[in-house]
Amino acid sequence: RLHVVTWNVGTASPPPDVTSLLHLDSPDPAMDMYVIGLQEVNSRITNFLSDLAFDDPWSIFFMSVLSPLGYMKLSSIRMQGLLLLIFVKHVHLPFIRDIHTHYTRTGLYGYWGNKGGVTVRLSLYGHTICFMNCHLPAHMENTEQRLDDSEKILEMRFEGENIPSTLDHDVLFWFGDLNFRIADYGIHFVRESINNKRYNLLWEKDQLNMAKKKEAFLQDFIEGPLQFKPTYKFDLHSDVYDTSEKKRKPAWTDRILWRVKNLCQHTSKEGEFSEEEQTISVTLNKYISHMSYGISDHKPVTGTFGLQLKPLLSDPWVTLNPEGEWSAEHDVLISYSALPEFPSSAWDWIGLFKVAFRHANDYVTYAWVEDDEVSSSKDSKQVYMSAAEIPDLGGEFLLCYYSNNLQSIVGISQPFQIQPNRTLLEKDPTQAENSWMQKPDNLESHNEF
Repeated sequence: RLHVVTWNVGTASPPPDVTSLLHLDSPDPAMDMYVIGLQEVNSRITNFLSDLAFDDPWSIFFMSVLSPLGYMKLSSIRMQGLLLLIFVKHVHLPFIRDIHTHYTRTGLYGYWGNKGGVTVRLSLYGHTICFMNCHLPAHMENTEQRLDDSEKILEMRFEGENIPSTLDHDVLFWFGDLNFRIADYGIHFVRESINNKRYNLLWEKDQLNMAKKKEAFLQDFIEGPLQFKPTYKFDLHSDVYDTSEKKRKPAWTDRILWRVKNLCQHTSKEGEFSEEEQTISVTLNKYISHMSYGISDHKPVTGTFGLQLKPLLSDPWVTLNPEGEWSAEHDVLISYSALPEFPSSAWDWIGLFKVAFRHANDYVTYAWVEDDEVSSSKDSKQVYMSAAEIPDLGGEFLLCYYSNNLQSIVGISQPFQIQPNRTLLEKDPTQAENSWMQKPDNLESHNEF
């Protein structure tokens, strides 16, 4: 279950609540992955420079919402006002590989990043998936520029060997403030059609729908029906369309489309590709806007998808477990085993994380797999962690193996309990609490990993 969000936030700060936006109140099963694409994130120079050094407020906000629910920020990429965030349930981490990011500038002839696209690609259970968040040029008359920029962004290539081009991925999700407008019809007809919920009267004059019939590079993209009000342009903090002097005509500027490579092959080479051979399929479950959010002149749009995958990977690169009972009173051991083909490195490490950790650098402590190794056999190895590094108050934790070569977590343990340091607690409970609170500050120097 995949939930895609696109939202032009108009340089605003995060809202107080995103429960409905993320479908956290849904009776359906929890999402496996969240893909959040934002446009016009506050990108003034001072903000942008500080955001490069630290996580930006929107990333911190979504991490604070999703990490307690068992999601980790897998990847992110920022290009000025464009931000793309990928969150995933812990259980899937060992089966996500080959993560790469890329950005394409199109503003000011490619020299300025106020418009363009940011992209994350990965391998999910052996299938290649690509996510692309775009902000295209505005205004009614710039349709051709939007199409030219779309084609340029969709043709981008990742750096590195053996990485497929964007359109060669098994599944490509393309979304963002694409800025396509409703042509020909006047503002009164458009608003009257919206007020009467006769959105179908406007579909044939939607510039993106018209372009999909003519432009070859768009014809394999699929979009759900636009059965919600156009999401632009609204007065702030309201569901009233633009009442300013400009009185912008409403439009479906915020869109989510997808493309399945196998379906394209099936269409173009009929008879050469059978239904049984299809190893991945995409189903759109819900495509809606969220009218209750008014921090910008755009309403957010979400697409909830089902990805049916035939796993091409069945085993994680690394399997790891805590040895015996863990306590803050003594040194502890970690056992792990790796697949024969795993590209290990002397710079690999195993981190101890709180269960609600936010990202790969959010560890409490770590051990080097080579420097801290205490035993090795054909089937498994053991690494130790010093008692001095174990949280004195104990609690629920898990272990993650981080691969330096692959730049990602490739193994994760089940959650387990660490017993508190009873001696310290009995001696001075306040001191034990203070020592726990101070530990993260001592780890700042390790955040280069």
